[in-house]
Amino acid sequence: MTGKRSPVDLIDKLSFPFFALSIAAEYFALRRRPKRQSDDLADADLEVLSGKQLPADPLVPLGFERRDSTASLAMLAGNVGVQLAAAPALLRVDNFLYHHRISKFGSRRGSMIAAMILWDLCYYWDHRWMHEVRLLWANHVSHHSSERYNLTTALRQPWSPFLTFWVFAPLPLLGFPPQKVHRAGQLNLLYQFWIHTEAIDRLPEPIELVFNTPSHHRVHHGANRQYLDKNYGGILILWDRLFGTFEEEVRRIRYGLTKNIDSYNPMTIGYHEFRDIVRDVRSARTVGDRVRYVLGRPGWRPVEPLVASSAI
Repeated sequence: MTGKRSPVDLIDKLSFPFFALSIAAEYFALRRRPKRQSDDLADADLEVLSGKQLPADPLVPLGFERRDSTASLAMLAGNVGVQLAAAPALLRVDNFLYHHRISKFGSRRGSMIAAMILWDLCYYWDHRWMHEVRLLWANHVSHHSSERYNLTTALRQPWSPFLTFWVFAPLPLLGFPPQKVHRAGQLNLLYQFWIHTEAIDRLPEPIELVFNTPSHHRVHHGANRQYLDKNYGGILILWDRLFGTFEEEVRRIRYGLTKNIDSYNPMTIGYHEFRDIVRDVRSARTVGDRVRYVLGRPGWRPVEPLVASSAI
């Protein structure tokens, strides 16, 4: 059924103390372990040696950095504000879609489990498209901007999440009530919090085979060539195995972007790619180039014509 929903429910309220306690526990756990430095990554892109796969690198954490963690928490505060402001409008859209549903599938027994599986599948494509379409990447890039990897990185959330709200439209159209869709998404994102850590190494193989784990998600945050645009899954890593985007954690991971922004300013973190899109669109020579700068893959550039030198 449709209806009103409080933008902040009990699970949301309990999440914040849970986040704080988990971050504190991770901090003290990592404090006692040897750390690596950024310059330990000289061979991070090396995959094979003499045609043979190298042994997996040992997990040596980077730990915390105060300015980095503060920036991540500031991004969370901005994200919460945006979500609260957008929630009434987005709920109206969900209610409209549910009112015009094309199926009663979402009202069947076991529909909560079905909602979580379908939400996770939609999330896979949502996440993948955010890496493949520059306008959507401009929103998501903030989450990848940290050169550290810890539980505060999980809270480095973007400020334009409404850009991909439409990806989850199939759920209310299939008859899942908006409250159930919201709960499925809420539990999915809560699951993803704990996988942003270097305090946990690889888990038993059956878990690694089916579920997204810290090892799999560290790969997703890697700027190494072999790790780019891999492991998009939310709860299940099965989608990546099915759609050909899975990559094992083998080489030591270089976190962050291929070209880091070197800033802890939340405004820069949240909006630098939107700013760059505007700059590129203004400089574009054709309408087609303007469109590709917005909807093409991140990093797209027009091919410069070759200037032939004439011999005299």
